[in-house]
Amino acid sequence: MTEAVALRPIPRIGDPAPDFEVMTTHGMKKLSDYRGYWVILFSHPADFTPVCTTEMVGLAQMNDEFEKRGAKLLGLSIDSIHAHIAWVENIRQHFNIELPFPIIADLDMKVASLYGMVHPGASSTATVRAVFFIDPDGIIQALIYYPLTNGRNLDEILRLLDSLQTSRAHQVATPANWRKGERVIEPPPKTVTELQKRRETNYPEKVDFYLVKKDL
Repeated sequence: MTEAVALRPIPRIGDPAPDFEVMTTHGMKKLSDYRGYWVILFSHPADFTPVCTTEMVGLAQMNDEFEKRGAKLLGLSIDSIHAHIAWVENIRQHFNIELPFPIIADLDMKVASLYGMVHPGASSTATVRAVFFIDPDGIIQALIYYPLTNGRNLDEILRLLDSLQTSRAHQVATPANWRKGERVIEPPPKTVTELQKRRETNYPEKVDFYLVKKDL
């Protein structure tokens, strides 16, 4: 089983997100049930581990911000549903936080295999810290991988979601360290006609013909 997981390719940006039907802490779920929403599918190495617990608490505290953006959080590890439920209760007891999002029980590594979440060089019995950004049409728009030992920057997950949604809605790019509400980058001209129009247009910030920024 481990060999099959190791050989499974990681889905790429622009690929349809592989569908699945699984048991979660909120009952049976299909990925396709989430069509029309952005989905943040993330894996953690194991229940009752310190780094994973800090991430779960942090994501629960940020859940309203994801909901405001039409995004749903969906967690996963290759633990049983019983372990998940016990961990959810443990988090409630120690942090007074109810986890508002489902956690997938993936003992058979079905979903972990589909998404290339098990990296044998790191561990053959735990998923790395993967994050998949899936758009409302079920297409993968971004992915991030962290090792087992290092917690994710949860603010970056939200920031990247804002960036992806802005690019999708306005056909623009976003510069390094961009935050919601800041100026965006107008795509470079592709024809001489577009270049001429670029010369004649006043932008609030213009470095050269290929790099201009505008307000939305």
